[in-house]
Amino acid sequence: MIRMMRHALHTGRGALCLRSFSETRGEVIEDVLQRTDSARLTNEASLYVHWPYCLRRCSYCNFNKYIPRENNDHMMTECLQRETETLLQLSHVSCITSVFFGGGTPSLAHPSTIAAVLETVSRQANLSDTAEVTLEVNPTPVGRSKLEDFFHAGVNRFSIGVQSLQDEDLKVLGRDHSPQQALLTVAEARRLCPGRVSVDVMFGRPKQSVESWENELSELLRVCDDHVSLYQLTLERGTQLFKQVLEGEVTLPTEEETAEMYLCARKTLHQHGLLQYEVSNFARQNAVSHHNRSYWKGAQYIGVGPGAHGRFVPVGEGGVLREARTQTLEPDIWMREVQQKGHATRRRIQLSNLELLEEVLVMGMRMTEGINHKHWELFSPQLGLHEVFGTSSDVQELLQRGQLILDERGLRCSWEGLALLDSLLPALLVELERRVSQRLQEDEHAKGQTNRTSNTR
Repeated sequence: MIRMMRHALHTGRGALCLRSFSETRGEVIEDVLQRTDSARLTNEASLYVHWPYCLRRCSYCNFNKYIPRENNDHMMTECLQRETETLLQLSHVSCITSVFFGGGTPSLAHPSTIAAVLETVSRQANLSDTAEVTLEVNPTPVGRSKLEDFFHAGVNRFSIGVQSLQDEDLKVLGRDHSPQQALLTVAEARRLCPGRVSVDVMFGRPKQSVESWENELSELLRVCDDHVSLYQLTLERGTQLFKQVLEGEVTLPTEEETAEMYLCARKTLHQHGLLQYEVSNFARQNAVSHHNRSYWKGAQYIGVGPGAHGRFVPVGEGGVLREARTQTLEPDIWMREVQQKGHATRRRIQLSNLELLEEVLVMGMRMTEGINHKHWELFSPQLGLHEVFGTSSDVQELLQRGQLILDERGLRCSWEGLALLDSLLPALLVELERRVSQRLQEDEHAKGQTNRTSNTR
């Protein structure tokens, strides 16, 4: 459960139409549709590609990133292609639904690297011309100057790391761009990919007040596109900012203030037509991140590059269970391992049924739509949402408080509950573990009874 907490990244219309058929025929077609969805769980995947290099390290960041000692872009590109090819063959997926280039600072990569990886994907699996291909961009003049080349390389969605529109805050955060450079980058990205540009902005920054945050959001909303991602600044051990706060050089807003900032942002974004569809993400015109949504829906994803994470079934090795996989962290070692054996998977863990359901629960509850019954059944055909959570006294209390909703649609947080998700998940995870364990014991008991009956005949 602890590992799961740390990890916490269809056919409705057709089913309604089926009810006009005879009962038998309808059941058969519904069964076919459900098996089609189940097959899609292993036939499809999204792809995450990690570019590990940055020109500098931000004061708050503990991501897997490195300052390059020399230019080895050519070798990095070849290894990204090789590992992509190897893991796609291992997964046996026939379709890649989306690609996300993250980092690090992937906008430092040459556009030819992006094109080469996408070409490799297309050789191994179906990558639709309309599939979402996102690139994270650092909004510096260099990043902005390469946007058009990235677009022609196959990128059709940009995620711009604006973080703040305050000069002083950007300096404290160790960012290497100015507010004006960020605004120019957003404008150029919107010219190239109208309606498909996301802006990342951070709250809970040093010396930030609720009033200054409101003013900043108003300025951001005048220039942003149809997607905004909000992130609360968190202190991470080993970072420069952690040391500065520890030594009293920098102070952060209180928990109460950051909670108010989050509620303020939700309200303001909603008023401007940016509807919340996940804890940290808001969109209008349905401009959601399809790649991230696949994580929250429990779909397979393949992670390529130093330190990348993945979740998929290694069918090519005869695997039948989904694995949690992590690639080697350090870029030079990662490249050497890829050259030697085609991939650099450092750690792989088969996920038990409980662990998979924990991931589906934790990720699914991040969405405002939550988890519907049909989707849950794909992963848990024996235990429905009502069976797992409907009789728990702890869950009933959360339902009565109006923080959770469990009804004919499925399980989800209320508007108020979503802001408290971290405090709601432990009760749900405990109940899930209890019911799955209980079901296993019942199955073992029934199996024992059957064996005894057979032996007496």
